[in-house]
Amino acid sequence: MKTTPWGDVRVCDAHVHFFSHKFFSMLGAQAGRSVDEVIDALEWQKPDSEPAAFAQTWSAELDKNNVARAALIASLPGDEPSVSAAVRGVPGRFFGYFIANPLAPDAVSRTTRAFDELGMQGLCLFPAMQGYSLHDERARALIQIAAERPGTIVFTHCGVLSVGVRKKLGLPSPFDMRYSNPIDVHALALAHPKLPFVIPHFGAGFFREALMVAELCPNVYFDTSSSNGWRKYLEHPMTMTQVFERALSVCGPERLLFGTDSSFFPRGWNAAVFDDQVLAMAAVGVDEPGARAILGGNLERLLTGAA
Repeated sequence: MKTTPWGDVRVCDAHVHFFSHKFFSMLGAQAGRSVDEVIDALEWQKPDSEPAAFAQTWSAELDKNNVARAALIASLPGDEPSVSAAVRGVPGRFFGYFIANPLAPDAVSRTTRAFDELGMQGLCLFPAMQGYSLHDERARALIQIAAERPGTIVFTHCGVLSVGVRKKLGLPSPFDMRYSNPIDVHALALAHPKLPFVIPHFGAGFFREALMVAELCPNVYFDTSSSNGWRKYLEHPMTMTQVFERALSVCGPERLLFGTDSSFFPRGWNAAVFDDQVLAMAAVGVDEPGARAILGGNLERLLTGAA
């Protein structure tokens, strides 16, 4: 339990990147560097080579911050076995998400295996990163796989996409924002009304469009993660309090999932994001049941079926 203005609340983080040893190995292969060279360039802490051991590091970090559970994201396609090992290594602590590239020839088999064999629950789609439309039949096929499996969600990154680790390593980021509009989620959410679609960072700059989709589709959720720096792009920049006020007016507290976008050590769990968002929620008058839902209850309800 974590102490908040609403008393002791069970907090679950809906957005944590699991930067495994394999992740750094794959990133290093792209940069032509060893894992140690990548870690040195980033000035981060080297993760344990075994994902289950690294999961223990994350579990201890959550304990230190009084966080009950977290959704771990395999942050490169193909690293889902690392997150699977982490989820299994600390039972009841983590949910597993994975990134799939619908354009890859093995996308269907890899997605099916991630759900059915590896125990993943979140399919993460990054259309701008990999250059495809959500309405491409290959993307629809992966969404259909998720729709056929209760207790899963589709996490769809929209809006501004900047991968700091690539910048630091001098790797190109040839992303295509033509494919980053939340409006693309609309028809898919309508076609799969029982499948939750999660849009992180309140749409990451496409806040208006994300709100429109959420108003029309009750199975669309917002993940509140990161500092939400996209606010500077608005004609009239908004405070986090104003962002929460607007999101709550459309979604209510039942469709907001608290997240931090934590990712690396030694920083660990990003408590500053939690503090800022709690202040914003309190400022707009979120009541105790609403706070408990946003800060963890909604995530557990979606992924465990708990009331």
